[in-house]
Amino acid sequence: MIVKPITAKRLENIAASYIDRYASSAGRLREVLMRRVRKARYAEAPVVDDAEAVIDGIVAKYVKAGILNDRRFAEHKADSLSRRGTSQRRIREKLALARVGRDDVDHALASLRDETDGDGEFTAAVALARRRRLGPFADPAIRRERRDKHLAAMGRAGFALGLARRVIDAKDEDALQE
Repeated sequence: MIVKPITAKRLENIAASYIDRYASSAGRLREVLMRRVRKARYAEAPVVDDAEAVIDGIVAKYVKAGILNDRRFAEHKADSLSRRGTSQRRIREKLALARVGRDDVDHALASLRDETDGDGEFTAAVALARRRRLGPFADPAIRRERRDKHLAAMGRAGFALGLARRVIDAKDEDALQE
């Protein structure tokens, strides 16, 4: 396996390419760049002296330019995940994996609650039920016999049992709109 030497310019190009392709947090970009440095060191390829300082400089430059903004990233990611039917607990976990700081995660979840009038978790649970055809969105012929499986699916998705019961046991779709 041939690994190119890691220079400051190469790290800059890797960072620019990564940011072009993916929305990212500062911590995630730092992790991607450090992984490239580790791979190069493992392959015994030349690596710029004090690569960590070079990476910190690159990340700081992108943060200062406003290209990387952890708060904005967290808000966007939380909103997107919530619309897909992801519970707030899972959103918190996914943002932590993306190396977003706790304050930014808390702010994103608070803004999510504000947008949904404080009932974002219920809205997300309904979205998941609709997407996965659980509870009132399931075929009426099999709904009763699969109730426990539907509750288990909601639980695995990170929703509290009481909320899962409220969604799964709803009489029909219209009962969830109220």
